[in-house]
Amino acid sequence: MAGVFEVFVDAESQFRFRLKAPDGTVLAVSAPFEDKRAAAAGIANVRECAGTGLITDLSPAAPQVAAGAAEHEAAARVSALKQAPLPARADHLRQGFGKKRTPSEAPGSPLRRPAAAQARWTGAA
Repeated sequence: MAGVFEVFVDAESQFRFRLKAPDGTVLAVSAPFEDKRAAAAGIANVRECAGTGLITDLSPAAPQVAAGAAEHEAAARVSALKQAPLPARADHLRQGFGKKRTPSEAPGSPLRRPAAAQARWTGAA
């Protein structure tokens, strides 16, 4: 379910709108508008820009973890991966892992359309 825009008149007799989440939580309240038409235009602007808006982080930076401890932990994980390589499984070759297939070898592939069922453009929609 989508959020809801509510247009209302504030204490100073100005039109505003608020965006409410499906659970009723108020997510945003607009600036004041002179009339209802301007508030509706503001809602249209929010709908247009909200999905593509950039995020500017103005919050303070998180505290830094001791650099030596973080580097030591990362190095330990890398060395553990290098020491124990994974053995190859025998059934991978039977399943075709690692083998590149040509379209003729994959007749049931969902990416390939059968030749007899070619779509034809008629111009009518």
